[in-house]
Amino acid sequence: MTSTLKIGDVTFSKIPRVLIAKPGLDGHDRGAKYVAKALRDAGMEVIYTGIRQTPEDIAAAAVQEDVDIVGLSLLSGAHNELFPRVVQALKSRGGADIPVFGGGIIPDADFADLKRAGICAIFTPGARIDDIVREIHGILES
Repeated sequence: MTSTLKIGDVTFSKIPRVLIAKPGLDGHDRGAKYVAKALRDAGMEVIYTGIRQTPEDIAAAAVQEDVDIVGLSLLSGAHNELFPRVVQALKSRGGADIPVFGGGIIPDADFADLKRAGICAIFTPGARIDDIVREIHGILES
């Protein structure tokens, strides 16, 4: 039996399992915790790995936990290096089918390169939870 989840005007065919992670040395996790809690409060299953995770650790947790999508948060400016490394680590661990979205202090000029590297959505400070939920829905239900 598959459970569905309705969040606002969006209906998921099953309850999404989301991994939220903080790659690298960035210790500022307020935004990641906010998104994790908001997605959990909306009815999603959320796993938060905490701060200072390696791309390999994030990928291993995502595969082990059988998540549907990975969300990365970074404020240190190392997104161009670390986000693609998470995508590559997922591929090397059999998780190539797990989509990855990113958030944090990310200049608009970096969006295209991140998308080419496999990041399916990018959210910056001030992004609304409703928009994040809609984007996750679009990614998972397409």
